[in-house]
This record gives sequence, C-alpha cells and structure tokens, in this order.
Amino acid sequence: MTSLSRELVFLILQFLDEEKFRETVHKLEQESGFFFNMKYFEEEVHSGNWDEVERYLSGFTKVDDNRYSMKIFFEIRKQKYLEALDKHDRAKAVDILIKDLKVFASFNEELFKEITQLLTLDNFRENEQLSKYGDTKSARAIMLVELKKLIEANPLFRDKLLFPNLKNARLRTLINQSLNWQHQLCKNPRPNPDIKTLFVDHCCGQPNGARAPSPANNPLLGSIPKAGGFPPLGAHGPFQPAPSPGPTPLAGWMSNPPAATHSGVSGGPIGLGGPANPAAILKHPRTPPSNNAAIDYPSADSDHVPKRTRPIGISEEVNLPVNILPVTYPAQNHNQVMHSSDDLPKALARTLSQGSNPMSMDFHPIQQTILVVGTNSGDIALWDVGTRVRLVLKNFKVWDLAQCSVPLQTALVKDPSVSVNRIIWSPDGTLFGVAYSRHIVQIYSYLGGDEIKTHLELDAHVGGVNDLAFAHPNKQLCVITCGDDKTIKVWDATNGTKQYTFEGHEAPVYSVCPHHKENIQFIFSTALDGKIKAWLYDNMGSRVDYDAPGHWCTTMAYSADGSRLFSCGTSKEGESFIVEWNESEGAVKRTYQGFRKRSLGVVQFDTTRNRFLAAGDEFMIKCWDMDNVNLLTTVDAEGGLPASPRIRFNKEGTLLAVSTNDNGIKILANADGIRLLRTFENRSFDASRAASETITKPIINPMSAVTAVTSAGLTDRGVSAVAMAGMNGDARNLDVKPRIIEEPVDKTKIWKLTEISEPVQCRSLRLMDNIRTSKISRLIYTNSGISLLALASNAIHLLWKWPRNDRNSSGKATASLQPQLWQPPSGILMTNDITDTNPEEAVPCFALSKNDSYVMSASGGKISLFNMMTFKTMTTFMPPPPAATFLAFHPQDNNIIAIGMDDSTIQIYNVRVDEVKSKLRGHSKKITGLAFSHVLNVLVSSGADAQLFVWGTDGWEKQRSRFLQIPAGRTPSSNSETKVQFHQDQIHFLAVHETQLAIYETTKLECIKQYIPRESSAPITNATFSCDSQLIYASFLDATVLIFSAPHLHLRCRVSPNAYLPANVSSNVYPLVIAAHPLEPNQFALGLTDGGVHVLEPLESEGKWGAVPPVENGSTTSIPATAPAAASASDQQR
Repeated sequence: MTSLSRELVFLILQFLDEEKFRETVHKLEQESGFFFNMKYFEEEVHSGNWDEVERYLSGFTKVDDNRYSMKIFFEIRKQKYLEALDKHDRAKAVDILIKDLKVFASFNEELFKEITQLLTLDNFRENEQLSKYGDTKSARAIMLVELKKLIEANPLFRDKLLFPNLKNARLRTLINQSLNWQHQLCKNPRPNPDIKTLFVDHCCGQPNGARAPSPANNPLLGSIPKAGGFPPLGAHGPFQPAPSPGPTPLAGWMSNPPAATHSGVSGGPIGLGGPANPAAILKHPRTPPSNNAAIDYPSADSDHVPKRTRPIGISEEVNLPVNILPVTYPAQNHNQVMHSSDDLPKALARTLSQGSNPMSMDFHPIQQTILVVGTNSGDIALWDVGTRVRLVLKNFKVWDLAQCSVPLQTALVKDPSVSVNRIIWSPDGTLFGVAYSRHIVQIYSYLGGDEIKTHLELDAHVGGVNDLAFAHPNKQLCVITCGDDKTIKVWDATNGTKQYTFEGHEAPVYSVCPHHKENIQFIFSTALDGKIKAWLYDNMGSRVDYDAPGHWCTTMAYSADGSRLFSCGTSKEGESFIVEWNESEGAVKRTYQGFRKRSLGVVQFDTTRNRFLAAGDEFMIKCWDMDNVNLLTTVDAEGGLPASPRIRFNKEGTLLAVSTNDNGIKILANADGIRLLRTFENRSFDASRAASETITKPIINPMSAVTAVTSAGLTDRGVSAVAMAGMNGDARNLDVKPRIIEEPVDKTKIWKLTEISEPVQCRSLRLMDNIRTSKISRLIYTNSGISLLALASNAIHLLWKWPRNDRNSSGKATASLQPQLWQPPSGILMTNDITDTNPEEAVPCFALSKNDSYVMSASGGKISLFNMMTFKTMTTFMPPPPAATFLAFHPQDNNIIAIGMDDSTIQIYNVRVDEVKSKLRGHSKKITGLAFSHVLNVLVSSGADAQLFVWGTDGWEKQRSRFLQIPAGRTPSSNSETKVQFHQDQIHFLAVHETQLAIYETTKLECIKQYIPRESSAPITNATFSCDSQLIYASFLDATVLIFSAPHLHLRCRVSPNAYLPANVSSNVYPLVIAAHPLEPNQFALGLTDGGVHVLEPLESEGKWGAVPPVENGSTTSIPATAPAAASASDQQR
C-alpha cells in the first residue's frame, strides 16, 4: 500500500470516529493493522472480553511471531484460565487449557505441566507463585501494565501506537478543497454552486459568465476550522514531509536488546508468577530451509511503510487543490508489482579490453560513466566508458615497504602475486579504496580526469583483505575492512588511524556492509562459515549471530534507498541463494528462484533503482524484480561471459559493467544509458567553428569538463524529481525529461548562428494587464506550468493564468494564447510590506511553494506569506533592518528557509518554531543569490561583492569560497548582482554576473566554463537554465536575448529586440529578469523595465532555438588547467 493510501486509511478512521461508527472504527484498525488503539484494548481487557481482545490483537501479531507476541498471548490466556479456576468453572478451565494454552507446551513443557496441576487444587493461590493473586479486577489491572510494556517493546507494533496529529474533519476539508478546485476549473463557474453529489466531478450548468467564488468564502461541506497565528509550512508547504526512518534494524536482530530501550519490559519466558522472569524463551528467528526456496516468510514490515512525519498543516482557510490518489512514491511501495525488464541495461554498448581478469568494479557515484576496475593481477584501472578511454592503469606496488609488517614483507618475497578483492568509491567520489589479497589496503584521491594521487596505505590484516567499504559514523568518513584474520577494522579515512577492531567471527570475514537507520550506525559482516554478525561502533561485541543461506561466501547489500536488505551467497557445493531479509526479525523474508543446482563459481550480485536485483551465473546475468521471487529476465551480453561474471550497475541503473572471458569488460545500457553514451560520440567529430565565436575557457581538470558535458545530457532515470534552484528564489522539484538532441552531423557543413530579428521568426506574446506597475523585478512560472507570477518594483504581484480550451487543451503557458490576469473575486492585490525608503533601493525577492499554493515574498519590508488562491496575506515576519534580499527553501526540510539579507548575512530560519537557527557570515555586501543542492547537501550563496560561498547544510559550516573572475578593465556597477542556479545534475551551477556567465563545479568551486561579452557589449541583466539544463537563456541591457547550448556555453541563437518589442518602444526598455518554463525547455519569459512581460517560443515548424553548435575537437578532454585572469572573448553575439 502506498504511503498516501495508508494516510487515507487514517483519514477514514478519523471520519468514522467522528461519525460515531465505533465498531467499524475498530474493525478497520484491526484489518488494516496501521493503528493499535491502546485505549480500546485496555477497555476490552478490563471488561474481560477475551475473544475480542485476541481478535483485535490478531490484526497486528500472531502467537509465534516473536517472544514479545508469545508472552502477550500467554499472559492473556493465563488470566482467562485463572479466572475460570477462581469461579470454580472446571469445564471451562479445561477447555481453555486444551484449546488456548497447549500451544505453549512445545516451548516450555514443564510450565504447561505446572499449569495443568492447578486443576487439582481447590484454590490455585495455594501455588507459591500465585499466592499474591488478588481479585479479578486488580489482577487484570496488573496484567494490563505488563501487556502495555510488551506491546511497546514489540517491534511489530512500532509506529502503530500513535495516531497522526490531524485537525478536525480533515477528510471533509480535503473533499471541500477538491470541490473548490473543481469549481475553479469550471468553464462557466456559478457564484453559488449547488453541489449535490460526490460521485462525479462537479461542473456548473448553464453559463452565466460569473467568476468562481473564493474557496475560502464558499464552504461546500460545512464549516472549515480557521487557524490563527502563523501557519507552519506543512501539508500544503513547499515540500512534502519526508518519511521518518523505519524501525531500527538491530532491534529485531539483536539476541539481547539493550536493556535501556525498554527497561521495564520483561523479555523473559512465559510463566505462572509475576511477569518479570528474565530468561529468554526464543533464541533465534527461523531461517527457511534451503529446499523451500519458494516460501515467502511472513514479515512484520512487509506491508508496512515507514510512518511519515506529519507537521501541522497550513490554515484550513486555504482550500487548495490536493491530489490524493493515485500517487506512488518510489522506494516506499513494496507490493507485488512486476516492473518492465526494458528498464534494465541489456543492450551491448561498449567493449573494453582490460588485459587481466576484472575481479571488482565500481562506477563513480556522481560521474556516471567513470568506472574503476581491479584485476586478478593486482592492476587497477580507471575507465571513461563514454569515450572508451582508459584514463589510468597502475600495477600493484607497495608504496612504503619499510612501513609494512614483517609477515607482509615475508609473504611478498615468497610470492609477489597479488589480486584485487575489492575496489570501491567513497560516497562523494573523491576517494577510492582497493583491498588486496595480501594484507594491504590502498586509498587513492581522485582529482578528476586522469589524475589520481596516493592517499593512504594500510597494512590492514594478516592474510588477505577480503572486503572494504566507506561509512560516516559520527559524520566522519571512515574505511571499514575485513580479512582472513577473522577481524573487522575501522580506520579514519583522513589519516589512517585505526579506530575499532571487531573480533568474534570464528572464520575469515568475507564481506562487510555498513549502514545506518535513524541515528544508529552499524555494520553487518559475513564469514566463510556462513555466520552473519552485526556491530555497533562501541567495541561491545556482536549484536547478531545468524546463519546465512549457503553457509559460505555471502555478501549483503541494501537497496538504494536503504529500506530493504538483501544477501547473495554460494555454498561450498555451489548452491547459490539471493534472499531478502526482514530486518525487524532477522529472518529471511523471501528467497529468489532461478539459480542452477551447482553454480560454477561464487556468484556476485548487485541492486539498482530500488527495483531490480542482478547476479552473474551460468555465463549470463540473471535479473529479478525485488517484489517477485521468480526470474524476471536473463541477459547474455552477446556471449563471451565467464561462468560467474562480475557485475556492477552505475548509480542511476542505466549502465551495467560485466566482466568477460577474454579479460575485458562489456558495458550494457538501457535507453537512457545509450543516450548518455551518445553524448560522447557526438563530441568526437572535428567541425569548423563559426569565426565570430570565441569562448573564454577557464581551466579545469579534463574530467570536470567531461562531467559538465555528460551531466547536461542526462535523461530522467527514474529519479523521483529533479531539483532546480531558480534565479528568482524558487526551489522546485521538477519531473522533466531533458531533450537529447541527436542529430546527424554533416562535417562538410559549417554551422551558422541562428539570428532571429523579425517577429515572424518566433512566437512572442506580451501579456495584457490592467494594473499600472513599474518595472518587473522578479518573474517565475508556477511549478505546474499553467501560470506566470511577476513581482514589480512597486511591491505588487501579478499572476497570469492560461485557460484550458480547444486551442490549449493542456492549459499550460504558451505564446500562442493570451492568458488572463487573475484576481480573486475580492479584487485584492498581493502587495508586499514596504518601508519609507525609496522603493527603487529595495531588492524584491520571492519563493514559490512546490504545489503553487502560496508565495513567500519581500520588497524591502517584512517578509509576507500570500495565499495564491485568495491573495490574502497569511502572515508577515522578519521586519527590517536588515531587509531580506533573497529567499530559498531547503529541499529536504519544508520548515527551513535560507534568507539572504542586505547586511551580507544569511539567516537560516525555522518557520515552525519562528526562530533563526543559524546566521552565516562571509560576504561583505548584500546577498543576491542562494541555491541548494540536495545531492551534495550544500547551499551556494552569491552576493553583490562578486563572491561565491559553499556552505554545508548539516552544520551550516563554510566549506569554501571564491571571487568571480572579473575581466581586466571591467568595473562592475555599484548595484551589480550575482545570481546562482544549480544545473539539473545538482553538481554544477550557473553563476550570472553583468560581466559574465560561468559554470562551476561545486565540490571544488572550480570555474569550468565561462562566457565573457566583448568590452563594447551591453552588460548581462539575467540568465537561467532551461528546465532540462540543456540551454541557457541570457538577457542583456540592450534588450538582446542570447541562447546558449549549456554543456559548452556555445551560442546557438540570438534574439534581437525587434523580434519581440514593438517598434515604438523606448530604447530604455530591456529585460531585467528571465524565467524558464518548468516543463517546456524551449519556452521562456522576460520581465521588462516598462512593466511588461513577454513569453517567447520558437516557431512550431522549428520546435527549438537554432541548431546545436559544433564542439571543437578535443574540447572535452583538452581544457587548460588554469583560467586566465580576465581574458575577454570576441563577442559573436553582440
């Protein structure tokens, strides 16, 4: 069941309770298993309704689920038995003994005999353990205290004991909002609609030309509660609440859970006396027999979606469109749904010759075509699979033999042959580690391109180092290793200091799998005797001791979202298993079918996209849907594979590296992967370059350039959303498929810049308005793409909405149809708070919520929060000084806002608690740009001081800073602003200054591309990425608009003022701001100094802005290493 479907059940429960359907409420609680109503349970226990007590419990647990469940049922049935004895109803007592209590005999036969002997006593209180038994009422109360503790400690009840914090009549409110929204969409809305049914969509009857009433003033299903005060950003907030972490995995896996967790809970056995005996009755959960591969063992979490934190919502006065169903959230729905095998990389795209047998491979976590390889001869190689170039090849060599242990030196003298057992990237891709078959672990720093440096060499284990992983315990990067010496060790990744040594395995440790849930960091390890253990970073020993299917070589891996745990193992007899584990119980949840009886080697596996499992077996790759135990498909990669090929997916699941029989590597790709690789093929030709174009290219390492180009060509690979931090302060999640232009290139043709100088050469539309405004200071499309919002310098907002009709069936913004300047029936305007200072001196800024329901805005005064449907001011806060100059929402916390101020500080403001959490200092002038990267967890800021800063969002610490490279001889104006916006890949960002456009790589804050207009050219006024990050739209002070190909900052089209401005317009009119449509890559809008707004699109016959400019030969790999201080370029555009 999806997360929203689960929440719908809670809304129905609330509705049934409010409508007094008491029996139905508890029936739904029990059938859904989502909420355990402790109050109802207590009432039934006090009343002695034992059948109902057990029926209600059965919706959440069964007798033999775990030791807590067993003890719960035993205490209830024991109480029922004692009450029958107390009433001298022997017949009933015997019936209870046989039907209810006999099930426990198999776990404790002596106890069952003792219970049976109570029948022989006239008064069971004669039994010493029951001598203090009082009357029935007090006995039930004492038992209930123990039952509550057991239920709270039982992992099966985790997240099911608290009902979400909902406002009254929440379901009615949502229906009310839906009806209001349906009424807003009516072609001919009536002022007072008569809605008589919910069974069909509402639509007004005969047209009368009236406008739809304000939702806030038209309650359709009864009164809506109105909340006062500042409305926290919740359900209608800019970002949906993030799911809270699921159950702690070790809680169910630990044979002896920490006493502190539930200090008052008896984990002891069932017994006659008080429920405080400390011994355990169940030692281990079951592992299914290997000959029953098709059995799906029941899981406490199999149908459970982690509960979502539900912050308090916006005032119910805001009746906004809420689309409840159907919505699915990737990685949260584990129902049995078959995914298409077409999403898997199956087409052979590349064949690479390594020269020795690949033993381990790993794709770079960010640069999706960079592959590191370790071989059986100890070689390591770095490949760019896009260009088929081997960037690095290194043979094994001990860096400092004198520092190595005597056993290692002796072993190398006797037999110098060494194999790579594991090679893996660090999470940020700046390091990679190599585990060798002889003692050694080597860590390299990756500097981009073909440049790697030695970082650390660890004499880690006696014998072979079998596995290696990176982790962040206590937010510190560590290296985790395991080896033949039966130990696991944790090392500081910076200086190589050993931090922990975990001992307890009785055989060589084969693999490690670090992970974390909530704030608990832990490591799973497997050994060659088939034992699985789990360790916390505390030197307190193993928390888990279980047997893996196969009892030999086993590796473990989580799905990409960390919610599901899998293992793959091969026995000594060659029998292989892939299983999914139920973490809360430490039991196998499902076993996947499809392996041959005897694998011819140790099978390796990998996971991708939270959807698929793959393993190398029988000279092919076998693939499964995670939610189906049957084999989904097989891939032979056109033959030539070994019996058990090594495999590795890239992070997005678009490429798959597979080892071959002839010491090579095959790269398989799906449709998205093929497009990605074609971006490299299209860069390999040598085309003549237009003589008028020269781009200043500051320097980077070669690979950074490849990254910039590659990432610009990425298509949507199943990622839930692509975050775009807009130039106007919006932080939006877009689900946009970039348009990959795959055109055959004729080398004999010389590319020509597309010049648009006449209105007939493009589609241009000036939006009509009847409100007298001054210049347009900020401009943004709504996330739905159906409206355009502008903020004028006089603090008034303008909202244009495109109608949905026969000419515009999608209802999206277009230059072919005039929109309506929208106002609510009240006629009020959204007007910002202003101060007594000159409005021209204020810096307007705004940010739009993700679901377009409200806008946060400022024009030199207080920050205002407006309802986008009613235009009402919901609240104001943060009066100046200092005044806000830029606003940006945190992409992962819907209550955090970054606010740039005119005093050069950045305030991190928590809306929920109305408190400034951090104040960032570093700039020397006002803040003019902010952009978050949810991939790198950083905030990039820019200011009027022409500085760029990168701040970590975990602790809000400054990571690095850099001044823009202002060209020599250029003096920026005093009010010059620098804007920043992240590329779709969330790794690179665009910096816009009146003197330049520049693309930076964030982790090193290196400028990798730069465009500088000629000295005689007009300054740049604004620029933005298109929604797919393939284009950059830039406006200039002379009203020209230039359109660049984003990967290389090559100009592809120039739009002259005559193409969109009327002939009689003043020469002082030019665009101040530019906005890109969120769904249409070739549409943009301009906000002008005369208060006008223009929407531009290419002609329908063209479909795009100009032709793709050629890439000069070698431009992607031969970029200089340092940037000229201020080299100007000949300005073909001007």
